[in-house]
Amino acid sequence: MIHKQLKSQKSLEVLAKVREIAIGFPETAEQVDKFGHTSFRVKDKPFVILGENEEGIPSIAMKTSKETQEFLLQGGSRFFKTPYIGQHGWTSILGDLELEWNEAEGLIKEAYLRTAPKSILKSLKIGGKFILVA
Repeated sequence: MIHKQLKSQKSLEVLAKVREIAIGFPETAEQVDKFGHTSFRVKDKPFVILGENEEGIPSIAMKTSKETQEFLLQGGSRFFKTPYIGQHGWTSILGDLELEWNEAEGLIKEAYLRTAPKSILKSLKIGGKFILVA
């Protein structure tokens, strides 16, 4: 279970990489919530939440569609439904293994696009396609 602020070296490394991806998205802010989780938010709505278990193993929770969540869960044990919010499409991955950062970047981008208000998303479209680049 994810429940405390990031302290381990591996967690801080994962945080740095997630920050590098997420902070470039328009109107994104990094914040530590009341549970001690570091989150990345757009208009105060979280799209990525990081946590760490008792053993210092980091996890990344991302807001996904239920279809994406189902697809990821079928792919083996790397992904799991995020405790308490998984029923809303949130999907997590443990960060103690070598993460596929291209895959994680795509999921973080999807999470941002699912969370950002339409007013922001309109400014990211050219010819009907999103131009969001991390």
